[in-house]
Amino acid sequence: MEVLGIDVGGSGIKGGIVNIESGELVTERFRIPTPPSRTPEDMADVIAQIVAHFDYKGKVGCGFPTVIKKGVCKSPGNLDPSWLGVNIESLFEQKTGLDFTVVNDADIAGYACMTYGIGKGAEGLVIMITIGTGLGSGAFLDGRLIPNFELGQIPYKKYKKIETWAAGSAKDREGLSYKKWGKRFNKFLKYVELIVAPDLILLGGGASKDFDEFKKYIKIETPVIPAELQNHAGIIGAAAAAMH
Repeated sequence: MEVLGIDVGGSGIKGGIVNIESGELVTERFRIPTPPSRTPEDMADVIAQIVAHFDYKGKVGCGFPTVIKKGVCKSPGNLDPSWLGVNIESLFEQKTGLDFTVVNDADIAGYACMTYGIGKGAEGLVIMITIGTGLGSGAFLDGRLIPNFELGQIPYKKYKKIETWAAGSAKDREGLSYKKWGKRFNKFLKYVELIVAPDLILLGGGASKDFDEFKKYIKIETPVIPAELQNHAGIIGAAAAAMH
């Protein structure tokens, strides 16, 4: 069965058709930059453009970079504050006429890795960290999702939240070397280890493909491994979630 998966990020909105039996993309990934306004109306227009690009008519799964409960945005994250309280599923359904399932983006990426990737069959507490505009986190206990596990929101020093200081966007914004940024990211992982004591940490998102550049700066006891689905994990997991 083939399903459209859409992965919404702070810098780009990406889509692709996925075979949900194999967990593989059957089309090229299609990407449109996230509108600078990051408002509901403008982002919903991009979602409609992606649906139109694939001339798709079925169920759609969507990973979204905010805390979501029953399709409703409970915290706008790095998006425009006007997202707060918006029923994202209803908004996208109105724009496209299609049935949407919208889930937190890190939960979705983790879901892909736990269903098709390196986390398949992993027991205990597995934490998926997505490194991008922010630091998303998904938690799985013996393979079952614990939703909205937002570890990037931990307060840190003068920053309102640690992701502002340690996400991939901080590396780009401040022009940090992999060494300097890697030490920041390691500090974040130390907090994760202290607070939730995971058995395994998987890394996804854009920066995960550069793992070899910063892995020597990661000095925690918990095993940390990149998710091999990398940048496609959000699309693949979103498609799979639409059918569950």
